[in-house]
Amino acid sequence: MNTEFQNTAPGSCFSRRHFLGSGAMSLGPIALASLLKKDGLAAAEVHTKPPLEKLEYDLRPKKSPKDPTAKAMISLFMGGGPSHLDLFDPKPLLEKYDGKTFPGTEEILYDNAGGASKEVMASPFKFQKYGKSGLEFSELVPWTAKIADDITVVRSMNLVNVRNHEGGMRAMTTGTNVQFRPNLGSWLSYGLGSETENLPAFVALVIGNNPPGSPFWNAGFLPSIYQGTHVREAEPRIMNLKPASHLAGKSQDLQLELLQKINRRHLAEHPGENDLQARIANYEVAARMQTAATEAFDLKKESEATRMLYGIHNAATKRMGEACLIARRLVERGVRYVQIWNYSWDLHENINAALPKLTMSTDQPSAAMVMDLKARGMLESTHVYWGGEMGRLPVIQSRGQNKKPGRDHNTFGFSIWLAGGGVKGGHAHGATDEFGLNAVEDIVHHYDYLATVMHMFGLDAEELTYRRGRREESILFNQPGKVVDGILA
Repeated sequence: MNTEFQNTAPGSCFSRRHFLGSGAMSLGPIALASLLKKDGLAAAEVHTKPPLEKLEYDLRPKKSPKDPTAKAMISLFMGGGPSHLDLFDPKPLLEKYDGKTFPGTEEILYDNAGGASKEVMASPFKFQKYGKSGLEFSELVPWTAKIADDITVVRSMNLVNVRNHEGGMRAMTTGTNVQFRPNLGSWLSYGLGSETENLPAFVALVIGNNPPGSPFWNAGFLPSIYQGTHVREAEPRIMNLKPASHLAGKSQDLQLELLQKINRRHLAEHPGENDLQARIANYEVAARMQTAATEAFDLKKESEATRMLYGIHNAATKRMGEACLIARRLVERGVRYVQIWNYSWDLHENINAALPKLTMSTDQPSAAMVMDLKARGMLESTHVYWGGEMGRLPVIQSRGQNKKPGRDHNTFGFSIWLAGGGVKGGHAHGATDEFGLNAVEDIVHHYDYLATVMHMFGLDAEELTYRRGRREESILFNQPGKVVDGILA
């Protein structure tokens, strides 16, 4: 019989393996399933030169190398491709050629050939100017129009050699369409740590179905402590957060105290094992989250006026409203990066009916969050992203039985909007051509935007690196990312 399992006398510190393997001691009440990570991470270093001392991987706050304008970020990721032509980028010439053959000389590249055509489709939605800045918005986003003077609309986004959803979402969030790369939130957590000890540094909140190819909140090759914690849109928002009733209270406290003692002893016996160090840190954060996360997700603590602002009482806006309010509460409590995933925008057909429903559910909560951050004095230091991985084409695509018109993918020219964290207000950056097909002026590639975000946080996208074997890796993945000064205040 293995003597390792015999030392169970009261007060004895039996083995870590025995403790974790015991059927009575489930990992559920001890750690979050979303924080667990498989073994096999490589040794690493942050800088290009070998460190003089062994590096430790933790979430303690770190000082930015340069003066930052942002300390937190909320990404409202509208997966599927919001139509810039119907929301943010008015094109009068489309009205002239509506229903006619596309007259441009540029080649139209379809991602989905089913139902593809060259018949021009003008937007049926009216645009007008808003705010002191006179930015133009569609009638579908009246709440976003209210914050016109607080945001920058980038109308010249372009993905390089990427045309599908999964690759586009990877490019916009990890820097490249290559799989298993760290998310922007993981890089920021790695470089700067967290402002809270009781909540994750990086939270991913998914509305509806997971985006294809997810999870994009994985830490990739970075230590697992920097991966995102998956938060659901409904209770329980974090799986396995609360202990079973018979383990709650003093019983769990004793278990956690013993586990910490065993973990620390085990780490001392295996110095330099960074993956082990990261997992132990995850366990400890998970235990503290049982109280802190429950409080952060309790929207009843917000005033009636705030809940009304976010549209939580309205069935159409409730889901997005709750997500945006949770994001603000998390950032307010020191979380570094929150990403809301809403994969609903892939409108290959029936766009004229489907798009108004989508904007009705997302427009108010998104704008309300910016208004709320500003009112609380948080917008200056919180960067907000709204957008997806692509836009749509200026020609009709009909697909499905009803053959109602839709738009195919367009990664060569599309729009996003940004707010806070050092971004200009009331500004339109760049432009697409007169048909909205290609970005032609002040083009912003995905790696340029990510380099700009790193700059806002006081980091250099090329200098923040992680060593994998003999290679130094950065979020730019050897791409020529440049800071887009034109969007910075």
